[in-house]
Amino acid sequence: MLAIDGPSGAGKSTLAALVVEGLRARGYRTELVSTDAFATWDDPVSWWPRLVDGVLRPLSEGVAGAYRRMDWSTGVPRPGELVRVVVPHVLVLEGVSSGRASARTLLSHLCWLSGGSESARLDRTVLRDGVAARAELGRWQRFERGWFAVDGTPAAAGTRLS
Repeated sequence: MLAIDGPSGAGKSTLAALVVEGLRARGYRTELVSTDAFATWDDPVSWWPRLVDGVLRPLSEGVAGAYRRMDWSTGVPRPGELVRVVVPHVLVLEGVSSGRASARTLLSHLCWLSGGSESARLDRTVLRDGVAARAELGRWQRFERGWFAVDGTPAAAGTRLS
């Protein structure tokens, strides 16, 4: 399992998509799970047991997993479609808190992507998510700053990219 972690707007999803594409092109059965499918503004990290119970534990036992993706289409998160995850050669777990301390023993590798300055990352996320999300994204960035400092994610990463 490869975790690609870092703050919002750093480019984690883009990097993860490239990694998945490259692994699949080499014949590796590769699955991608994003923490964005679980996290909400009000629940940034405590959803983790749903990922463990629905995906990580079943895959570790050699059986397919599943999770219910958050649907943001109305602007308010609500449980959406059921996503099935077949047992892969490589699971790429991407997103804020994917490399959290409680998961590090499960990881083959942790990649940290810093993505530049906080203001540049905020501008990128506003472009992606819309101006109406700016206040929430700013609040999210403040949460991330504290989370990563306490969790020690950047220092634990085997690979650190800007």
